[in-house]
Amino acid sequence: MAEIEEEVVERDEDDYSLDPEIVDAILEAVETGDAASIDELMEPLHAADIADLFEQIGSADRAALIGLWSRGIDGEILSELDESIREEVIELLPHEVLTEAVRELDSDDVVDLIEDLEEPQQERILGALEDSDRAAVEQSLTYPEYSAGRLMQREVVTAPDDWTVGQAIDFLRNAKELPDQFYHVILIDPRWHPTGYVTLGKLLSSKRAVQLTDITEDSFRTIDVMEEEGDVAYAFNQYHLISAPVVDADDRLVGVITIDDAMAVLDEEHEEDILRLAGVGEGSLSDSVVETTKQRLPWLAVNLVTAILASIVIAQFEGVIAQIVALAVLMPIVASMGGNAGTQALTVAVRAIATRDLTGSNVWRVVRREAAVGLVNGVIFAIVMGTVGWIWFGSAMIGVVLAAAMVVNLVVAGLAGILVPVALEKAGVDPALASGAFVTTVTDVVGFFAFLGLAAMVLL
Repeated sequence: MAEIEEEVVERDEDDYSLDPEIVDAILEAVETGDAASIDELMEPLHAADIADLFEQIGSADRAALIGLWSRGIDGEILSELDESIREEVIELLPHEVLTEAVRELDSDDVVDLIEDLEEPQQERILGALEDSDRAAVEQSLTYPEYSAGRLMQREVVTAPDDWTVGQAIDFLRNAKELPDQFYHVILIDPRWHPTGYVTLGKLLSSKRAVQLTDITEDSFRTIDVMEEEGDVAYAFNQYHLISAPVVDADDRLVGVITIDDAMAVLDEEHEEDILRLAGVGEGSLSDSVVETTKQRLPWLAVNLVTAILASIVIAQFEGVIAQIVALAVLMPIVASMGGNAGTQALTVAVRAIATRDLTGSNVWRVVRREAAVGLVNGVIFAIVMGTVGWIWFGSAMIGVVLAAAMVVNLVVAGLAGILVPVALEKAGVDPALASGAFVTTVTDVVGFFAFLGLAAMVLL
């Protein structure tokens, strides 16, 4: 057992991943009811690794592990848990354990913890908080979902903007409670309007007599409490912010957002875009068969419709295919190349839209570039496949038709990969959610039509 524990520490330092052997050892200890081994195995694990462990094992093993583990789940582990199993884990916790866990968290973490739970679970967690903390959390929950008000924490370190460094340091030393992590002291005027902020490094390295206003950061900017959290994350990434004060409609300070929360939003949006591009929604490995099926079924149905459209195009050229069987062999190549080219352009476009690099001012330059890239690639592969078609079937004209169709489809694929997500974004539809189906339809239909249509004109 000591060897396994040592291996956990070594791997945690080397690659920061949860060793599958440790997971197996914990599951074996759960099966035998060996609480002492569970405590020994779990002790070196970071909260994020423990959350991963709970997500990797089944419901029955989760319940047994929670019952056997003496240390129990704390607030940090709760905040790391995936939303898909969070409610289940909370249901298993004794009231005193849950109370201690949620009281360890900052207000923003409590909001993140409960905003997706059912009302009975929300009430259970709110009931575990002290009155002042409960009021702060309930106030945050009144703001729209995905707004800065939901993202911010209410615990803020402030100082009057006429104080000196010495006064601020004395205040911090004598404060009974401070946030576990904070990066700035926010300066406020008598009406609680934030006027600037000072980093802790500047505060500690300046002489006591220096005015706080003389050492404020140029990066200071405020965030409206109603601002979309995606815009907040963009501002943090764009302007290299560490924290930013949040203000209400009267420009009064109501909270602060820190870089860890902003980057979490950015990661979630990127992950969401990747999943949506694949048409799998926002599922996780912990979802049930029914939930996963519901998420994937609609997009499989959309793909079925696109496949039927492509088949309808093919059906218009039954006679041509019947006379020249080689076309049936070669036409999937044209559609496949177009689909891949379209996916490449689509991926670039969706990412650029998400990071706001693709805008109205440069969209046509990007469109021209993608068309040119499609043309160049089309010509290169046209030469290759035209030659292959000629040698394979002994017909120069089949090679010419295949080459021409390849050029047409790759140019169209590049254009569709950019124009479709841009058009959807303008229409207010998430480009990552719907672009793939449209681009696939375009490349399949155009590819088959170009290849078979040219074949009908040239070869018959």
